[in-house]
Amino acid sequence: MEQDAWRAQHYALLATLLSAPPSQNLLDEIARIDITDPDSEMGRAWQGLKQVAGAVQADELEQEYNDLFIGLSEGEVIPYGSYYQTGFLNEKPLAALRQDLALLGLERQQDKKEPEDHIAAECDVMRLILTAQGTPVIDAATFFKKHISPWANQFFADLAKADSAVFYRQLAHVASVFLQSELQSIK
Repeated sequence: MEQDAWRAQHYALLATLLSAPPSQNLLDEIARIDITDPDSEMGRAWQGLKQVAGAVQADELEQEYNDLFIGLSEGEVIPYGSYYQTGFLNEKPLAALRQDLALLGLERQQDKKEPEDHIAAECDVMRLILTAQGTPVIDAATFFKKHISPWANQFFADLAKADSAVFYRQLAHVASVFLQSELQSIK
């Protein structure tokens, strides 16, 4: 259960940081995180994120976020599962995701313009599954295998190489290490 809480916290942070630029309060909190195992791969990844969070201001990250994910017509990195899996937006992976979201009793909020296969939304669904009371219709391992594993590693690799990424390069590293541990734990 403690492991699920740790996983849910990671998914929650990824969802928050990938859905919008972080506030200064969140950056300050990240910079103060106590790393329990600084010599592990995850600890080193978190140390890098802590350092960059402590060295940047929230208003600077708004530009970085926009350059990476929004841009004039599109950002440097397109954060949608359908795009990574088919080369197009709103394709079959999104339809399959919507079916599973319906089984979980989830639907897109009317005020959201983003398709449900945005990386932040999928991370948030993982958080919800991991913190659900009782047993969800779709468990975390199944959701991860179907909707995150097929594309998220490539997305984070692309994010880490993006020209505009500084803070988000470090976040991509944390996410990559975390997703690798997820992949190993659900085999």
